Amino acid sequence: MKRLLGPFGIIIGIVVLLAVILVPSYNKFVTLEENVDASYAQVENQLQRRMDLIPNLVNTVKGFAAHEQEVLGDIADARSRLAGAAGPEEQAAANDELSGALSRLLVVVENYPDLKANENFKQLMDELAGTENRIGVARQDYNHEVANFNRQVKRFPSKLVASIFGFDEKEYFKADEAAKEPPKVDFGDDKE
Repeated sequence: MKRLLGPFGIIIGIVVLLAVILVPSYNKFVTLEENVDASYAQVENQLQRRMDLIPNLVNTVKGFAAHEQEVLGDIADARSRLAGAAGPEEQAAANDELSGALSRLLVVVENYPDLKANENFKQLMDELAGTENRIGVARQDYNHEVANFNRQVKRFPSKLVASIFGFDEKEYFKADEAAKEPPKVDFGDDKE
């Protein structure tokens, strides 16, 4: 009986030791992954808030600047691409495109003093500015959670647990390379 209990006891000891090591590490990965997902949901929430504001802004501008259809079309196209984007990298690129189109719109608005004085437009611009700040904070929070998760995936011995249970590094929400360049605005007023 002692001979059977000896190897059986060693096996039970190894199983208990593995459980003591694996379970807390696995649970930490689950918690970190949930934090990443929750942060990403906030980024999406703020992007959606901005997408909901844009039609009101565009309609307000249309009433004053009906002949600025190209800029308004660019905004609509960029908004559609953002709505259809999948994953942080694709959303970041679409978000940068939309930001560029909105920047061009703001340059156009400078030509319409009555529009700039319109209370509805001012309110929409204030809401858009607040939303842009919220997007920035949400992206920062998301990237912070991704950094925490990715550090845990890369560290030893949690790296072993990550590979056993399929926890892979997460994507950061990065700005597109083109976003480093200021938007080019051309009104076609080449005077030579």
